[in-house]
Amino acid sequence: VQLQASGGGLVQAGGSLRLTCAASERTFRSYAWFRQAPGMDREFVAAIVKFTSGPYYSDSVKGRFTIARDNAKNTLYLEMNSLKPEDTAVYYCAVGNPITSRVRASEGYSYWGQGTLVTVSS
Repeated sequence: VQLQASGGGLVQAGGSLRLTCAASERTFRSYAWFRQAPGMDREFVAAIVKFTSGPYYSDSVKGRFTIARDNAKNTLYLEMNSLKPEDTAVYYCAVGNPITSRVRASEGYSYWGQGTLVTVSS
């Protein structure tokens, strides 16, 4: 399984970016974005999960970020608006089959993209 993430870059606070993740297979139940800031643990950002009432968001991005998936293209997106300096991180897309109660845990994801850096300047 290959995941190719792109779309990161440098943006000023208040700006927007859209991340894209192209997946080589479509057999997974959950498609997610995580991020890791320098010196910090990897944290959950958002997930879209088949057969659930999702999508799911972390409290820190709810209302600002939108996750979406194009089934035909098997591509995952993360639309990021009102960006803040604390959103600066390497963003990773991931796919897997976690149980619903664990969609926010990185352990439930089997495959990861290479990461794309988002830098938000103040």
